[in-house]
Amino acid sequence: MRIRATVAAVTGALALSAFAVPAAQAVDNPLSGVTFSNVKVNSGKNIVVGPTGQVTVTATYTVTHPANVGASTFDTGPLLYRGTKITAPTDLLGGDDAGTCTAASTTVLHCTAKIQFRPAATDEFDDLSNVQAGAWKVGALAVGDGSNIKWQGDLGAQKVQRLSKLTVNAAPEPVKKGKTITVTGKLTRANWDGKNYTGYAAQPVKLQFRKKGSTTYTTVKTVKTSSVGNLSTTVKASVDGYFRYVFAGSTTTPAVNAMGDFVDVK
Repeated sequence: MRIRATVAAVTGALALSAFAVPAAQAVDNPLSGVTFSNVKVNSGKNIVVGPTGQVTVTATYTVTHPANVGASTFDTGPLLYRGTKITAPTDLLGGDDAGTCTAASTTVLHCTAKIQFRPAATDEFDDLSNVQAGAWKVGALAVGDGSNIKWQGDLGAQKVQRLSKLTVNAAPEPVKKGKTITVTGKLTRANWDGKNYTGYAAQPVKLQFRKKGSTTYTTVKTVKTSSVGNLSTTVKASVDGYFRYVFAGSTTTPAVNAMGDFVDVK
């Protein structure tokens, strides 16, 4: 079973009808007693996706099912969703295939699944667009024969982020002591809609300095990126050392450090 294809199907008319049935009929669903727990996607770490290609992460979870419902009669998989309820999501994403489960008892399964993340501009599934970066909720789905479906939401939280890059250049080099050094750079992040990187505007970025022979950077000042992600500031030359920019990250974009640029002070 392709969980991703099933997700697309059940979020249409099938899902609406399944959750519109009277309570008496809902009891007849053999999957109503299936529950999910201990769901971990990517070991709880943020999922970072570049502008092209595919990122695949592992999810682990536990399924508890009624003793009279055989494990082979239904498939399961973890989901990420946005919105108040998993049954009426604004965005929904599952893996290409169902999870693989091992019986821990007659009613408990320990499962593993893969979830694929692909930028919209490079993928037939049209998975991720820029506006979908940030916070997602974790849920799960069980699918059996016919219209037998079990959704469960609010199983955790997950961030899906646009891969970031940060550059730095300190000039002139070499420079006389006391003269002005201009430190430029650029903060960019993956553009899921366009197969490239674009500037990240109006973000606070720290300029840091490490004296030659030291292993510790100290913050000199904080600079904000321009409307296209550019950075530029000036400092006075004092001693030989390395300048770098440091971005702490945001909900939609991971933290990133530029590699230090050495300045020789004469």
